[in-house]
Order: sequence, then C-alpha cells, then structure tokens
Amino acid sequence: MYIYIYISILHLSCQNHKLSASMATCIQTKPISRNTNRSQIDDHVRVYNYIKSCRPNFQDYDSCLPISSYHQKKSHVCCIDKNQDFVWQKMKEEARSDVDQEPILSTYYYTSILAHESLGRALANHLSMKLSNASIPSGTLYDLFLGVFTDDQEILKCVVFDIMAVRERDPACISYVHCFLNFKGFLACQAHRVAHKLWSQNRKILALLIQSRVSEVFAVDIHPGAKIGRGVLFDHATGIVIGETAVIGDNVSILHNVTLGGTGKACGDRHPKIGDGVLIGAGTCVLGNIKIGDGAKIGAGSVVLKSIPARTTAVGNPARLIGGKENPFRLDKIPSLTMDHTSHISGWSDYVI
Repeated sequence: MYIYIYISILHLSCQNHKLSASMATCIQTKPISRNTNRSQIDDHVRVYNYIKSCRPNFQDYDSCLPISSYHQKKSHVCCIDKNQDFVWQKMKEEARSDVDQEPILSTYYYTSILAHESLGRALANHLSMKLSNASIPSGTLYDLFLGVFTDDQEILKCVVFDIMAVRERDPACISYVHCFLNFKGFLACQAHRVAHKLWSQNRKILALLIQSRVSEVFAVDIHPGAKIGRGVLFDHATGIVIGETAVIGDNVSILHNVTLGGTGKACGDRHPKIGDGVLIGAGTCVLGNIKIGDGAKIGAGSVVLKSIPARTTAVGNPARLIGGKENPFRLDKIPSLTMDHTSHISGWSDYVI
C-alpha cells in the first residue's frame, strides 16, 4: 500500500524553488515498511502511548485552579498566542501519525492539513469544504475565509485558544487533529468568528448566509452579531442557539441544547451576557438581557431569567441559587475548566436518585 510521505519536506523544497504551482509533481510515493509479525497488541500500545504523550500535561493544574488565581493564569496564557506555530506543528505531527495508523486516510489528511502551509489556510479550506453547496462553491468560501483570517490575526489567536480549550477540557478529544477535523462545535465557532467580522464590516447579507449554512451543517445557530471571547468550548454543540446581542466571555464552556435568547419581541440589547469562566450545562435556557457573573455555574436543564452572581451555582426551573439568595454557596474553582456538573448536588438535596 502506498501513501504520501515526506510531504512537508518536499513541499518546502518546491516552495524554495518557486515551483509551488506544480507541487503535485514534486510529491513522491513510497511503500510503507511494515513488520507483519508485529502483534495487534503492540499497535494498541503504540496508539495509547501516542495519545498519552499528546494530552496536555497542564490539565490537572487547570482543573484545580482556584478562582483567586484565574486572572493571573489568564495573563500568563496570553503569552501563548505569540507562538501559534506550536498548535500547527503539533497538528501536522498528529496527522502523520494518524496516516501511519490508517493509510486509507492519507489523501484526506493531505488535502485537509499536510498540503497547507499554515493553520489559517488549512482552516479556511476545511470550513469551505464543510459549508459549500451547489450554489456556493468551496473556492468562493475559501477566498472569503482566508481573507478574513489574513486581515485579522486576532481571530487566529482565538482559534488557537479554542482548539487548546477543547483539547484540554474534553476527555473525548484525543488530539488537536481530532478536534480540527471532527468537532462541529469548534468549527461552528470559527465560522461564526468570520461571520461576526463580516457583520461588523456591515457585510450583513454575507454574514447571515454563513450563519444559515452553519445552522444547516452543524446544527448550531449563532447570530453573527453575537460576541464570543476566546478559549470557548461548545461541547457536542447540537442545538446551541445564541442571539444577536449576546456576549460570551473568555474560557467559557457550553454544552448542547443551550439557548442564550431573548424574552419576546423586544428590540435592542436583549440577550444574556456571559462572564469569564462560566459553565452552562446541557439543555439550559438563559433568557433576557441578564448577567451571568464570572466563574458561575448553571446546572443542566435550568431556566435562568435573572442575573447570577459571580462564583455561584444556579439550578432548576426557574433557576435558584445553591445556598439561597442571601448566602449562596461560593465556588473556589473555575467551573468551565473543571467541567464539574455534579458537585453541587449534595448541597442542593439530601435525596438523590
């Protein structure tokens, strides 16, 4: 069986000789040497060790991070965006490893990741392929996405923080490549960033078109006017609805079937404002121009109609604070990082099924 190898080296060589237009002629194929005597158990061990080595070693630190250290940690993490190459290089390493394990995916991984010279170009290509249809060619969308990523480097910084957030917080995510290729919450968020940029440039018709395609393809409906911070995780993401004047802070985690909506036909500023480090459980509705304070947690299935103070937990329909309004229980860790959905139960009820 043959696959593309030495892709990045040969591609770089082609660029240096200004032959990128005929890059395909520079790519060689070579049979993979395989040890037919190697057992299937050895393969599993190799995969396990690879996944383990790629899992960020700061996950446990984030999970135990106290509220008082949150803003200090945020400032430290901001230094990471000076070197976006880390994520991109890691993705290419993971892609090559995946191709070694599953050679039948070599063409897919090459066209999606290894053929591109940067994260921005790869993302523009991947989104354009996902969102195109017979009436909207992928080439047109590629030019549009790439133009936005090129003009606004801040968006690419947010992309890096988002993919790191998924890798760090979601135990189902085994690699950066896994997130990039398959996590529709991540892809929907990045498409929204492009739509929001177009909306802010008064290119509203085009922005709304992207919103519509994202809703159709990913089942995530985010109005292009909504503002979203960085380090955001949309876990599973199916059924997420976010209104026009909603604002989401940094390092927020939101699960599926969450609505950040209005309360009727009122115009103007009418949608929720979500603070930094907030965790919103599955099936939750947060309605109206209310504030969810930094580091707050909202239990699954809650209906929130009033503002929630920082570092508190709200559950139920209508939502109420754990510990009561006068003396609510205060969280000492960032819920969006711990992804802890159940620690409040013992304080909420003595009867748990």
